[in-house]
Amino acid sequence: MALDANGDAFVEFDRVQKSYDGETLVVKDLNLSLPRGEFLTMLGPSGSGKTTCLMMLAGFETATHGDIRLGGVSINNIPPHKRGIGMVFQNYALFPHMTVAENLSFPLEVRNMGKSEREGKVKRALDMVQMGEFGGRRPAQLSGGQQQRIALARALVFEAELVLMDEPLGALDKQLREHMQFEIKHIADNLGITVVYVTHDQTEALTMSDRVAVFNDGVIQQLAPPDLLYEEPQNSFVAQFIGENNTLMGEVVSMAEDKAEVKLDNGEVIDTVPVNVNAVGERTLVSIRPERVEFNKDRLQPGAHTVHAEVLEFIYMGDIYRTRLRVAGNENFIVKTRNAPDQRRLQAGEKLEIGWRPQDCRALDA
Repeated sequence: MALDANGDAFVEFDRVQKSYDGETLVVKDLNLSLPRGEFLTMLGPSGSGKTTCLMMLAGFETATHGDIRLGGVSINNIPPHKRGIGMVFQNYALFPHMTVAENLSFPLEVRNMGKSEREGKVKRALDMVQMGEFGGRRPAQLSGGQQQRIALARALVFEAELVLMDEPLGALDKQLREHMQFEIKHIADNLGITVVYVTHDQTEALTMSDRVAVFNDGVIQQLAPPDLLYEEPQNSFVAQFIGENNTLMGEVVSMAEDKAEVKLDNGEVIDTVPVNVNAVGERTLVSIRPERVEFNKDRLQPGAHTVHAEVLEFIYMGDIYRTRLRVAGNENFIVKTRNAPDQRRLQAGEKLEIGWRPQDCRALDA
């Protein structure tokens, strides 16, 4: 990944705002830049502003305020077809009366490209998505996964440096969806293209992206690589939106530079990493990932913190065991353990102590 020769980011949102009614901002003062070759995912619930950002970048919506730049050049007043951006939609948007090859050739014809050059580019794009044999078919003769590949090939056919994808795998079944996640990532990496991808599926975002921007209420809550986003959420929204997360409510009783003692609502006191709590007496939501919790005393690391728990439910999920516990008044405290030969299955009604490393426990905004 590299910045452009002049040192600027390849794609840049500079203090961008968007309002549809002149009063309510659906995107609020957005600053975001990404280098050439990055795979960036905009992730968030419905209505969070992620798709609006994508549509402004594509040129289908105009920014109410601020500047959007591509390769250092403002594109606010450039029409969509002159931006040189590939676009993949959830509904594929293929022309049903055209063959696959004609669908791919169409955006090249619009750009006044000669016939032999068009044919060469169409063949190359179809080969990229392993659909070289399907040029003569119509979209209705293809499966959902094949149609999705063709939509992707059409976005790549004029060698766009930037490809935008809006929930492109939403209509596919789980297995095909997972397969296509890796396919798209491999194609993007091999071609060195820049991708801005929109989804509300957290697993998809974590699997595919170099970085993820988590949106809520028109604002980026956190922008980080997938591992940092999952393991070091910066606020309680991100902690609860990304992956499964255990939460315990309490009050900060002491603060040091890298440690906060929290008195949970049932009276137990635990050590945490203070993330966005600032003072003694503050209410806090404590966050611990289910796979970081341990009930086997032999596996607890030195310095681990333990609390009392009661098993409410054991669920066998194949590769993992999922156990629901009552911890500090929370009846939905989850522990995930790997299905290993030496792993014990807990029984409902069992009382035990569970533990975790203090550095895996984050004190966030309540």
